[in-house]
Amino acid sequence: MTKSLMILIAGPYRSGTGDDPELLRRNLNRLEAAAWPIFQAGHLPMIGEWVALPVLESAGVTDLSDPLAGEVMYPAAERLLQRCDAVLRLPGESRGADQDVALARDRGIPVYDHLGDIPGVEAPLVDTVQ
Repeated sequence: MTKSLMILIAGPYRSGTGDDPELLRRNLNRLEAAAWPIFQAGHLPMIGEWVALPVLESAGVTDLSDPLAGEVMYPAAERLLQRCDAVLRLPGESRGADQDVALARDRGIPVYDHLGDIPGVEAPLVDTVQ
């Protein structure tokens, strides 16, 4: 196995949902579907919402349209990128994920477009998270 990497999984979360809780959950489930293959390969998967959502909850935010959400959601991912070794960019329109990729590239952090591109991850016949 190669060196263990902390990999930020970036993709649509709020995009196109109108902040509908069911659609948000569906998008988070899609992001989380990539976590097991990454972990199984010996790496540590990370999703910005895993950090941002509990922070918002502890601040009393119950609606993502709250201005405080903007002060937490992307800054949490940006702080994570200071510690991540790579980014997996899942397809779909997402300004935040695009910002993650741009920041990663600026910092010289590898960006993977498919699970199978990640060292040690066995590519499924059909990439179900993509």
